[in-house]
Amino acid sequence: IQSVVQAMEESYEVDLVYITERIISVSFPAGAEEQSYNTNLKEVATMLRSKHGRTNFESESSFDIIIIDNHSQVLEFGWPDHHAPALDKICSMCKAIDTWLNGDTRNVVVLHNKGNRGRTGVVVAAYMHYSNISASADQALDRFAMRRFYEDKALPVGQPSQRRYVRYFNGLLSGHIKINNKPLFLHHVIMHGIPNFESKGGCRPFLKIYQAMQPVYTSGIYNVQGDSNTSICITIEPGLLLKGDILLKCYHKRYRSPTRDVVFRVQFHTCAIHDLGVVFGKSELDETFKDERFPEYGKVEFVFSYGPEKIKGLSHLENGPSVSVDYNTQDPLIRWDSYESFSHRCEEAADADHGMQMTYSDYFGECIHLSNCRLRSYTWMRACGC
Repeated sequence: IQSVVQAMEESYEVDLVYITERIISVSFPAGAEEQSYNTNLKEVATMLRSKHGRTNFESESSFDIIIIDNHSQVLEFGWPDHHAPALDKICSMCKAIDTWLNGDTRNVVVLHNKGNRGRTGVVVAAYMHYSNISASADQALDRFAMRRFYEDKALPVGQPSQRRYVRYFNGLLSGHIKINNKPLFLHHVIMHGIPNFESKGGCRPFLKIYQAMQPVYTSGIYNVQGDSNTSICITIEPGLLLKGDILLKCYHKRYRSPTRDVVFRVQFHTCAIHDLGVVFGKSELDETFKDERFPEYGKVEFVFSYGPEKIKGLSHLENGPSVSVDYNTQDPLIRWDSYESFSHRCEEAADADHGMQMTYSDYFGECIHLSNCRLRSYTWMRACGC
């Protein structure tokens, strides 16, 4: 076993970490060659069978599990790399892990991830909070170990939305976040501070909105000139009804080039939104927090209401004459949605649709099926769409 672990560490193609004695993280780089990846995965499986026997393996694809044991069944919890999972999926994963670990003291959970370690961090941090509900002395050290893994390994490579969803989950479990059951209608998205995506300054942004990872709105293309102190307002009238897990992506359409760049990306859940004016600073926007083209003081503001009717008294948000909008584009680049299938790569590394699927098996024994493992007893889960 030791020689296998040493060989994998020396190859730098797999990262195996014992988060606790019974929770293990196995990570592979997103660009790992298929043959090398399969070989290392078999070696991991061999080691785990030898050392633990009864293992709950959470993986990315059914093919991964066939390599380990062709009798295993695969349950998929797909969400793209660098993104946060749906709130109900976090709950389902935590319940499944808890069920498995409490089912037998010999059971071990393996978190398998191909790509950025941020997704593993979401699962670990969420389960850390989940296990705190039934706090016991013998679990205190495990929670400390999970926190250390999250802060040392996952947090530095995570995204603001991933951290936001962990906070949502913790707040809802503890009761610190109250459920907002009112319908929310989005009317305005205001970008304060124009990022520099063109050689002469300015950008050509357009907005795409996803609800439960399904596209529900695409704006026109805005042409913004001027310095970074300028603001731009994308108005949606009548207001767009949003409920549940929401993803907003603002793209820049390059001038005279059939390509686009992500200006900002942000995820939130409407059950945790209580203010009709919500502001995300640069540090709270995915990918953007480390993008030098976005001004440090830049922020994105969302204006909601409880009805679709136009909000009165906001005429000051209208864009000036320097902003032009193309509403008639049929360019495939604008219409292209990145989340239609988790089984294919997208147009950008940050949007890679490496869905994280999870398989619950002890290799030779009974599989755990998660279809009925939601936390139905929590009233807030009903508000989250479970």
